[in-house]
Amino acid sequence: MESFRRRDCKQISLIASGIFCLSVLITSSALEAQSNKTSTLGPTKRSIVDSGIDPLQQISKSMQELSKRVSPSVVQIFSTGYAPDSDREHRNTDLLLRGLISGSGIIIASDGWVVTNAHVVQGARRIRIRLSEEAAASALRDGKSRHALFDAQLLVADRDTDLALLKIEATDLPALELSDSSDLKQGQLVLAFGSPLGLDNSVSMGVVSSVARKLDPDSPTIYVQTDAAINPGNSGGPLVDTSARVVGINTLILTQSGGNEGIGLAIPSNVVRSVYNQVRNEGHVHHHQIGVAARNITPALASGLGLDREDGVLIEDVIPLSPADTAGLIAGDVVLSVNEKRVQNIHQFALGLYSLAIGESARLEIQRGKQTLSYRVPVTEKKDVQGRLADLVTTEQSKVPQLDILALTLDDKLRSMLPPLRSRFGVIVAGKYSEGTYLGEGTLPGDVIYAVSGRFVDTIESLRSALDDFKTADAIVLQVERLGTLHYVVLETDK
Repeated sequence: MESFRRRDCKQISLIASGIFCLSVLITSSALEAQSNKTSTLGPTKRSIVDSGIDPLQQISKSMQELSKRVSPSVVQIFSTGYAPDSDREHRNTDLLLRGLISGSGIIIASDGWVVTNAHVVQGARRIRIRLSEEAAASALRDGKSRHALFDAQLLVADRDTDLALLKIEATDLPALELSDSSDLKQGQLVLAFGSPLGLDNSVSMGVVSSVARKLDPDSPTIYVQTDAAINPGNSGGPLVDTSARVVGINTLILTQSGGNEGIGLAIPSNVVRSVYNQVRNEGHVHHHQIGVAARNITPALASGLGLDREDGVLIEDVIPLSPADTAGLIAGDVVLSVNEKRVQNIHQFALGLYSLAIGESARLEIQRGKQTLSYRVPVTEKKDVQGRLADLVTTEQSKVPQLDILALTLDDKLRSMLPPLRSRFGVIVAGKYSEGTYLGEGTLPGDVIYAVSGRFVDTIESLRSALDDFKTADAIVLQVERLGTLHYVVLETDK
């Protein structure tokens, strides 16, 4: 069986949705039957249609009203940045092209908060948001702009959820309401809004194909699946129900051909609400952990390990000195319940932990061989790279003033804290202490800098020296390792 290929919305081809045609055929058949029945019952029934009460017209009018309510809150997003040449005929990875990515987003709060996909704004050096005509009219008092463009501030781009929150300087904007995605039903009518292929203010219609689609059986991530057409540029736009409430954020498709085949996936609204509330109230997104790696039990896995159950969650690894390790969990344990709620898969396991606040303890029931054991395991926040490096920073010694970063020379101690790296030598970014003098994406905490415009660096001193030598250049290019892959980061002078 040929496997599906996953592509995000900015990489897929345009194809029309056939759901409306289907609804017309079904409704037309119903009307045909009604017409046949009317001929036997006389003119009384025929007068109902003649009086204008037409089911197709009612559906059409309802969809028009729904679009009118939702469209003002949908925005178009333009993200400018640098990326390697994607032309397959060019194999020179040194060639960088400046590109413009177009996506969609929704106004989630009237004071200028906008939500979109993280992949829409990833690597951006400038983000601009175009409001709808209706939203622009309420945001601008002078009435000079029909489609107002605003420079946007990136507040958070959370790769784990593929959600980003942006802020523009505007008030009195029309915001959309988030639904409770746990109430979503298979077969429910939904509309997808956005700017496919840069065509702003577009809408397609479909149904909810699945309320909790999983792409990876061993991942807790789920999506709302729909057959509403999702095309390039729809990323970040809303999937709404017939009450004009957001049930999901359109994110990606599954495809064999590279085009839309009626399998679109959206991030559930409950995930969006959680991320928004955390960023709004605390400035960042929490990611819970207890320090284990786990996977779903399958019949083959159960047979190979001699387990007496063919479903559930198996702990594959326990991180040393983590809460789970301290509590006494070991690899090979089977999780039976979290806080007295039975666990049959990874998703239920993750939800059980996510429902707890940082610092609270999860009550885990564990099967170990023939024994059933109980443990209390504290839930902690997964530390990002910046958190792991912060304690090692000495401000004056770590400063790289040309980049306005705090850095550390890579050594054995640092390498033991990090995933495997491409090189034993380099300079790791621990944090930033100001906005910087160069224009461009800049470095991120955890980046390992290997070279400056082709010159290799292996200490903070050699990095400072290389930057001094290139201080008169119009631009510099840093070669960095980021999350296991090599990137070129382009920085330009403000001249």
